[in-house]
Amino acid sequence: MSDQDKQGEAQARPKPVKAARSRRKSRELVLKGIYLGLMNQKELRVIMRELADDPDFDKADDEYFRQLLEGVAGSMDELDARLAGALDRQVSELSPIEHAILCISAYELIHDISIPYRVAINEGVELAKLYGGTDGHKYVNGVLDKIAAEARPDEFQRGRK
Repeated sequence: MSDQDKQGEAQARPKPVKAARSRRKSRELVLKGIYLGLMNQKELRVIMRELADDPDFDKADDEYFRQLLEGVAGSMDELDARLAGALDRQVSELSPIEHAILCISAYELIHDISIPYRVAINEGVELAKLYGGTDGHKYVNGVLDKIAAEARPDEFQRGRK
């Protein structure tokens, strides 16, 4: 193929569209924020300001990030109560990372039906693989399955068939 043919072919191909801001990056930032809140008892506005300086913030869907962080932080008591019924231990015995991951995914399962339950579970499992302890993702998966069965019984049953 001649250089001119290569150039013409390159011009005919559509240029790649800039990747959309990532909800996964948003979840990672929310994980950092909830972790900071659990460990340091920082105020939400302080956490949001710190996370806005994170190098990954520009890669995240900032609207979803804010919605999710505010939602999870504002629902911690409710989420802990829902988690308590699905855990084999006290919520206080969870590692802060697993606690934060479970709260984020449980929030999505309970409060955001636009996200399919399998996606909410998978995102939690992926966060646990990246940031949790060895085999913590298996524990997270089991707990989130129980939450999904309770929070979205119809969708959960359809997904199991």
